[in-house]
Amino acid sequence: MRVVSGRARGLKLEAPKDDRVRPTTDRVKESMFNIINEYIMDSNVLDLFAGTGSLGIECLSRGAEKCVFSDKSRDSIKIVQKNVEKARFQSESQIIVSDYKDTIALMGRKNEKFDVIFMDPPYYEGLFVDCIERIEKENILDEDGIIVVEHDKADTLPEKIGNIEMIKEKKYGITLLSFYKWGDING
Repeated sequence: MRVVSGRARGLKLEAPKDDRVRPTTDRVKESMFNIINEYIMDSNVLDLFAGTGSLGIECLSRGAEKCVFSDKSRDSIKIVQKNVEKARFQSESQIIVSDYKDTIALMGRKNEKFDVIFMDPPYYEGLFVDCIERIEKENILDEDGIIVVEHDKADTLPEKIGNIEMIKEKKYGITLLSFYKWGDING
């Protein structure tokens, strides 16, 4: 697992010793960033279920201004901290040990807006809809922002969750990427 592009290009990142965390493959990451590249420069990023932090670190490497990394696993957060330090992105990073519900609520209370929100929750736990509903309720997605959901191809996600709509889906083997943006709230 490495940083694909930008200032930290080629940097090898720490990975967990077991299979509790499922890092995004370099191939999927490269394709994902080809799709969302226009959102990255000077962006505010939220990496929910951060795991190793590779998605947020990739954004910082490509010119994002700030990234909030959140995961409820202390073991994952230790890996995120190591990877952020290794990439020398400490000043652009905020690392939170917290459940996604608490992180989203905290960001809402702080009136934070994110240009890019990554969601890569544990597969088969059905957290996608609840997570996006909370993002909408707390109004933390910038009006021109995007949510990137990485999930198993067996998980079918709705086209619309509240006022947030799926704009694209891409399949890579057993992995599916779903992209969401604000829809027409008058429609």
